Amino acid sequence: MDRIRDLLKKAILKLYGVDFEPEVTEAPGNIEADYSSNAPLKLAGVAHKSPMVIAEELVAEVQDDSATEMRGVQSFATAPGFINFISSDEYLLAEMDGIVTDFDKNISSGEYRGKTVVCEFSDPNPFKVLHVGHLYTSVVGDAIARLLEYAGAKVVRANFGGDVGLHVAKTMYILQRKQVSELTIEDIAKCYIEGTAAYEDDAEAKAEITRLNKEIYKINAEDIHGTPLADLYWRGRELSYDYFKHFYASIGLKFDKYYPESTVAWLGLATVKREEAAGVYEESDGAVVFDGEKYGLHTRVFINKEGVPTYEAKDVGLIFQKEADYHFDKSIVITGSEQLDYMKVVLKSVEQYAPELVARTVHLTHGLVKLPGGVKMSSRKGNFLKAVDVLDMVATALAEDFGSDDRTVSLAATKYAFLKYKMGGDIIFDPRESVKMTGNSGPYLLYSCVRAKRIVEGASSADGASVADRVSGVDGASAADGASMVPEEHTLMRKIAGYRDLLDAAVAELAPHKVANYLYEVSQEFSRFYEKCPVVGAAEEGRRVRMVQAYLAVMTHGLGLLGMEIPEKM
Repeated sequence: MDRIRDLLKKAILKLYGVDFEPEVTEAPGNIEADYSSNAPLKLAGVAHKSPMVIAEELVAEVQDDSATEMRGVQSFATAPGFINFISSDEYLLAEMDGIVTDFDKNISSGEYRGKTVVCEFSDPNPFKVLHVGHLYTSVVGDAIARLLEYAGAKVVRANFGGDVGLHVAKTMYILQRKQVSELTIEDIAKCYIEGTAAYEDDAEAKAEITRLNKEIYKINAEDIHGTPLADLYWRGRELSYDYFKHFYASIGLKFDKYYPESTVAWLGLATVKREEAAGVYEESDGAVVFDGEKYGLHTRVFINKEGVPTYEAKDVGLIFQKEADYHFDKSIVITGSEQLDYMKVVLKSVEQYAPELVARTVHLTHGLVKLPGGVKMSSRKGNFLKAVDVLDMVATALAEDFGSDDRTVSLAATKYAFLKYKMGGDIIFDPRESVKMTGNSGPYLLYSCVRAKRIVEGASSADGASVADRVSGVDGASAADGASMVPEEHTLMRKIAGYRDLLDAAVAELAPHKVANYLYEVSQEFSRFYEKCPVVGAAEEGRRVRMVQAYLAVMTHGLGLLGMEIPEKM
């Protein structure tokens, strides 16, 4: 598509004197073409000609140049307002040989190559358990980080969590009273729920929790140890981070940097106080706020009446700490959509005194994960779904439906069920649907890959010759020899040849769902190819084995970008 786009752009400039970026897309399924452009329709007003005349003129011009610049185009076809393109078999077969290697050399945009990108996501709070939302943002965040690494960026996976704050004080309030000897993460989760209820319903408890909150900040700031409260706090904090790291390892994720809120709170506090003197922040009823209403936003508290930095001030500190640690070219922050307005206020405040940092910061949001039935879950109320429960539900569904206990497959099923959706809206997660072996599911893609592996192995073992020998043939014939491709071969190879364009778009939009949807589409084409085109023993065996290898290379690479592995068997 890039080659067609460049050729059209050159022809448009020559014929009409217009520097125009033509759009080129895959042709719809109801026409016999591979690619299509609506450039004639878009140019009608500029060229003062009918779209059909423009189409004919562009075709004539492109055909003149195509002998040297577009050898891959077999023919051009015009339609009202459009130009359609068909790739030649020779071009697709030649492309096939380059599919299996060097994917990273074909990104047309160099936006991230050699750049340092801090990708912050997941962000669980110590003294709480990970819920399904953390699992979702972890899977999506890691896929985005992998796309950035593919594009040549040096990616720092960062995790920001509240090891200080009211939620910790609420938990500690109950833990002190229970005097738990063998502390577990489940104990902590239950204490948080009970502490939240006490804070909301009991005035004396609220006052004590408020006092504890200030004391815990002091424990952190002065690194206090040896008191009952301090020792209980440090035990709970260490237990939380060990729990996080163990869970992340179970889903194939490792963070490069953890930012506990306590490590950036005081930087945020100092920054807000400094900028208060400069007039960015202001005092209001004993607290320090940013008047976001001046900018069409809302006003938020950055330092509360007790002089304690709020989440807002901590996020200010985090921005500056990231810059100090990594001098990032871009900082990508991934949160739930409920944080959208909050982050707008934080970034707008920082924009007043550090606009360059805000210009390099991107905030991406996602919706909620819901089970069928649409019940909203809340860790405060205790009716949330734990992350480990989600993984267990999928593993159980896989075992019950297919008798498989392969964790590689169940994990891929979970990840794909999240990643196939465009990030932004809420998603309904159905564990039973996620493990289906047909339709748009992770196991379906894995099974397709295992099938492709068996075809390649079968070709290799048929007479003891290696795949390479069978593809080239003893007489030196190439994979391109033989009869013209049948439609199923052509369509599969055209889809495979579009992988690099797809990756370019996925990187530009930071959109893992584009990769997921592409993999499903190409696997469907492979299924049609498999049904119609015998491989081992066919006259076209060499060519078709190479097609299967190209398909397997693309699927392996694409699934890897989504954090999924292909099992040896299914």
